[in-house]
Amino acid sequence: MTTITTPVTEDLLHGHLDVERTSRGLLPHRLPARARRQIPDDQLAMAESQPSGVRLAFRTHATTITLHAVPTKRAYPGAPNVPDGVYDLLVDGALIAQASVPGGNLRTVDLATGRFDLTEGPVGSATFTDLPARDKTVEIWLPHTEPTELITLETDAPLHAVPAGTRKRWVHHGSSISHGSNATHPSGTWPALVANRAGLDLVNLGFGGGALLDPFTARTIRDTPADLISLKLGINLVNTDAMRLRALTPAVHGFLDTIRDGHPSTPLFVVSPLLCPLHEDTPGPLAPDFSSGTLRYRATGDPAERAAGRLTLTVIREHLARIVAERRADGDLALHHLDGLTLYGEPDHHTHPLPDGLHPSPEAHRLIAERFTELVLTPSAGAPAP
Repeated sequence: MTTITTPVTEDLLHGHLDVERTSRGLLPHRLPARARRQIPDDQLAMAESQPSGVRLAFRTHATTITLHAVPTKRAYPGAPNVPDGVYDLLVDGALIAQASVPGGNLRTVDLATGRFDLTEGPVGSATFTDLPARDKTVEIWLPHTEPTELITLETDAPLHAVPAGTRKRWVHHGSSISHGSNATHPSGTWPALVANRAGLDLVNLGFGGGALLDPFTARTIRDTPADLISLKLGINLVNTDAMRLRALTPAVHGFLDTIRDGHPSTPLFVVSPLLCPLHEDTPGPLAPDFSSGTLRYRATGDPAERAAGRLTLTVIREHLARIVAERRADGDLALHHLDGLTLYGEPDHHTHPLPDGLHPSPEAHRLIAERFTELVLTPSAGAPAP
């Protein structure tokens, strides 16, 4: 069998906004270099380098494909082991194979302080065999929580990059739920499920712990071509205890103003928080809790301090709805509000509870995707499709 080795180049990548050339290959990023220079903490720096929604896309007759890469895996002392990241291989939009890459780097993180140590490791490989022997579009979705340096592809037939711009682009920003926490594989996050179902080119700016109305994120969205934009806001403002009510409204207005500087008429959906009983009426900050033998979370704020401006999800939902409905919509007909409780609410919590108290289960990711598709992307919903 003839083997063709192809270096991974940026034209093979989709869903990223930048690449970093390392000594071994390419490291995709979901924020551009200018924005990365303004990141204030290691948490967001790690999250944006985790390639949620980033995939390789090419056409080929190959029946065997091997990807050589260097993943960066995580370990949390005192917590259960983090499973290896999953690489999803889709053929013409259908998931047909999965693999993991052994080896790689190891990032050991202190959950209490956020500090970490990085140990470098070797290149590993993921091999996919018995693929359909015909011309086809192949996508390899990278692990959504595992930074991945891409080295080469080995195939038994030539491959050709799928050009950008063949699909309408959806730019989505949100928290760890949008990033994909508790999803078991990268095309199983709710934004990926929506994008694949609707045939959209996804740019996922969902950052675990990082949806904090940062100006550099707004500028990134402003400068990124988009046919549809959605912003799922609120949960990180509560669980980091990063903001008080006085600052919320002008910060949301400023975030939207910046985006509108680059996208004055693009359909834009402001999505309020999904149900999270921890923070419905209790402010943050959030703290990890291992008392049950597994990782769960608890809110450490005092509900009585809501009167002093401490934020809860109930408060944020009320104010996001008011901002969109009363203060902006009259002059912005392409701006829409979507109540997060219509995506995941109290009845859903009974049937699909949050396994760690904060993040949805894989089944709930599918439910959220179905609801978002119905409420935003179906013509009968009355909202403009991209």
